[in-house]
Amino acid sequence: MIIKSLVKYFLIILCFFSCSVEAQIKNQEYKIMLDSLYEHNVPLLSVEELKKLNKQSIYLLDTREEEEFNVSHIKNARNAGYFWFDMRKMYDIPLNAKIILYCSVGYRSEKIAHKLLDAGYKNVFNLHGGIFEWINQGNPVYNNNGVQTSEIHTYSKDWAPWVNRGTKVN
Repeated sequence: MIIKSLVKYFLIILCFFSCSVEAQIKNQEYKIMLDSLYEHNVPLLSVEELKKLNKQSIYLLDTREEEEFNVSHIKNARNAGYFWFDMRKMYDIPLNAKIILYCSVGYRSEKIAHKLLDAGYKNVFNLHGGIFEWINQGNPVYNNNGVQTSEIHTYSKDWAPWVNRGTKVN
């Protein structure tokens, strides 16, 4: 009986956190696409949750390629890349630090986040919906010179329809 109650409690808590993250994404088709794309092996963090965090106490890693990052990125993000990702470049990040990763939609960042978890990092999260959701919710992005911009790299023309705001670049 106690085990059943604990399992039920755990499922309620799990649903609360996962449902609250997914509820943040307004476009139902986008939510469905993300759900099918993700492996769900890394905790998700919503755009709203990221906005509430103290940016000085987290490591924000952009796992898109340098060309995409240079067009625009979230303020204070550091480019980690995907194709050329090198774990040795993470040397300055403590294993217990809070790390938020993102890419265009969250696919590449989920893969890199999983590598970090396998390497012993403890507090690793994937931004649900990626930078596309960040910009779709009206949040600012910055170019490589630190200047706020409306431009967003869409990765390819096939992914561009998921961006609802900003000036699309690919």
